[in-house]
This record gives sequence, C-alpha cells and structure tokens, in this order.
Amino acid sequence: MAGRGWIAALTGPVMVALALCGLLLAGPALAETEGGGEKNIDEKHTGYYYPKPEVVESYGPRAETLPEASRSLRIAFITGMTNAQLSKPVRPGVAIFAKGAEAQKLIVVALEEGYLDTIFRARAFFAMMTAIARTLPIFEQHGVEEWFTFFDLCKMLGFELITFTDGDDFAYQVELK
Repeated sequence: MAGRGWIAALTGPVMVALALCGLLLAGPALAETEGGGEKNIDEKHTGYYYPKPEVVESYGPRAETLPEASRSLRIAFITGMTNAQLSKPVRPGVAIFAKGAEAQKLIVVALEEGYLDTIFRARAFFAMMTAIARTLPIFEQHGVEEWFTFFDLCKMLGFELITFTDGDDFAYQVELK
C-alpha cells in the first residue's frame, strides 16, 4: 500500500463516512472454505452470541493493519456504525458489536427472522458493504477502490475475525489472515 500519511484521515470526516457503512455491510471472494463448522476459532462467544458456525473461511486481505489501529479505534468504528443505524427512522436490521480483549472480533447479528439466514445472504450483505467502503475517500485517494473490500477495511482497523448470524441457528465466520 502506498505511503501511510493518509492514515490520520481515519479520524473526523472519514469516521463519519465509515459510520455510513453501518447502514448495510459487504465482502469479497473468500479462500480456503472449511465446511461443516469443523473449525471455530472463537469458541468463547459460540453459544452466547451465535451458534457454532456452519462455515469458517479465511480471507487474505490486500490491506495491512494500520499502525494506528487500536481497541479504541475499533470501538469508535462500531459506535459510529451503530449510531448511523439508530439515527434512521427505521428499525435496524442488524446489531453490530466488537468483542475480545482488544475488540478484534466483529460480530453482526440479524435482528429479524429470515435475515442473514444463509451463507449467500450473508455474503450479499458484505458485498453491499464493499460497495459503500469503496466510496470512502481513504480508498479513492489511494486508487484501491476497485481492489479493496469491506474485509480489507476491517483488516486495516485491526479486526481479526468477522462472525455473522441470523440470531437463531445459522452462523458464518471469516478469519482475516
């Protein structure tokens, strides 16, 4: 990735833009699919926030974790996304939060039955977030808007694991390598 002087741009207006991501959420092509939920790298939260994931996949981000990535930056990101959702006159479709000692695990839980209840709907949801993330100035200024995804943005912020669930019996995890 070209120079790192732009990293400071994650504060202020860009954080507001990131908050807009909270209105949807997206993803890229994934690699190393492991079916059947045989691997669960977040046993601590399984059974409390979501059921055992049916699929755990690995994504090799194109982006690097920013040196400024921290627990407080990830919490600010989640807070911005949540506030953006709650500021709308409609009920949010998902709850988004971070867990782990360093808030390095992003969890997305559907709040309505039938939402994010298949791997295909979950991937489509993350694809919408990629479309939004690609409009962010941080991507556009460095010419990566056609290459980086929402998962890359999460990697930049220091997230290591993304889990989403229908809030009932389906869960899907993406490990950011």
